[in-house]
Amino acid sequence: MRISKEKAAENRAALVRAASKLFREHGIDGVGVAEISKEAGLTHGALYAHFKSKEELALEALSYGFDQTALRMYSSTVDGMPDLGAYLDGYLSAQARDDYAGRCPMAASASEIGRQDKAISTRFSEGYMVMVRAFERQIAQNAKDGAGPGGAPDGDALARAMVVVATMIGSIAISRGTAKGNPQVSEQVLKAARALLDDIMLAPGRGSVPAAPDAVAR
Repeated sequence: MRISKEKAAENRAALVRAASKLFREHGIDGVGVAEISKEAGLTHGALYAHFKSKEELALEALSYGFDQTALRMYSSTVDGMPDLGAYLDGYLSAQARDDYAGRCPMAASASEIGRQDKAISTRFSEGYMVMVRAFERQIAQNAKDGAGPGGAPDGDALARAMVVVATMIGSIAISRGTAKGNPQVSEQVLKAARALLDDIMLAPGRGSVPAAPDAVAR
């Protein structure tokens, strides 16, 4: 039976949401089309009616995840710019660490993106740079206002922003990897990263840089 365009669009969106969730939970290579179809409440045939391959679906699911990340980043603003201090607080939190399915797709998939095709790698790069540019603008503004660390010149803003975003992603990955075996280390990674990122960019609306966490227990 032929379905309406509206229903077809709903089915496609359901597949993208299901794939985005499962890929973040289990990895792109760790999920098959049968599981994605089941999560979306659809059949294999419905999936292949919308996507020629799993790779094509993965590309759109990654884009969907980046869109959700951007919405979270811009959910709170200061003077028309995203409140990156608040965003960092949420990103480098135990809640985000434990929420594989609903949080940053880069933190969930960074280690396996290199094994995917060029299109997925390109989309990952684009998503990374969207986040970098947001931090670059804030760091450059801080430097212009004299609030940046050491009065950092504007030309340094891009390099600092790249380090900020890479540290965010890496910190979540390490925190997740240590959470079960050594919860104390897991929490300290998040706290240390949060403190040092303030030192790099001095996010607006925050006071002094938080004290570094206690030494890691051996």
